[in-house]
Amino acid sequence: MTPAQLSRTIRHTLPRVLPEDADAGSLCARVRVVVESPPRRGEGDYATGAAFQVAAACGRPAREVAEALAARLVRDEDAVSVAEVVGGGFVNVTLTSAARIELVRTLAGSRPVDSDSVDRTSASAPAGLLAPLTPGPTDDPGRDIPRWAAVTGEDPEALAVRTERSSSLFRVQYAHARICSLLRNGRRLGLRPEPESAGSLGAAGARLLALLADRARITAPGPLARHLDAVAGAFAAFHDAGEPLPRGEQKPGAAHRGRLALAEATGAVLAGGLSQLGVTAPVHL
Repeated sequence: MTPAQLSRTIRHTLPRVLPEDADAGSLCARVRVVVESPPRRGEGDYATGAAFQVAAACGRPAREVAEALAARLVRDEDAVSVAEVVGGGFVNVTLTSAARIELVRTLAGSRPVDSDSVDRTSASAPAGLLAPLTPGPTDDPGRDIPRWAAVTGEDPEALAVRTERSSSLFRVQYAHARICSLLRNGRRLGLRPEPESAGSLGAAGARLLALLADRARITAPGPLARHLDAVAGAFAAFHDAGEPLPRGEQKPGAAHRGRLALAEATGAVLAGGLSQLGVTAPVHL
């Protein structure tokens, strides 16, 4: 379930949680349902503040509307595992393992290129999610830095300091190249991405997956660049929380295949976003 799908689900659910004397159709038609990654308001894959708008329109307490919405989502929607009311009326939604697996599979519909295939495209990717991919083996700072600076307003000289601390562009491109390296090294170990093993990703993985799913609604160049930077940071945290590849004598397992699947999905989203901005998605960096 993507944020867009959950938004539609919430819009259809809201009329059923209002009092019988409320003009539910009219009230809910004026509500703009926004679903996004929880901005530090408890746990969950997604969060929405739609209950505040409905409550203001019908004169009911926001938390009361939120509690009714949360209960209905858990009861009626197979993809929703937990719906928790946070604060005065935000609803944080956690997906089931099956829904997460399907989301990883969808996002990884176009894999990031690697050294064995530098001409792969995203023709099979979900419409509107990934732009056509044209990644090459390496980046082109002379072209990439001015383009990134133009959409972010960042200082080109600062972006030219190619470290993760100094340059948001480098962070995003490095994350993509790192994922390509993980996939190559995984193949050498006989380890392939397996979305079916991505149901339990931990808190860092859930946070990353929610950001990846949120990508489809972000189209403006500036917000897109900032979103890609957030994805790169979330991927670094996910990688540090549980490395996708086994270390030392550790045997490859289902957990590694699931983490690789999420890494693959991350690479596809990063490559598509960079391509949309006219910036290279390097395989090596």
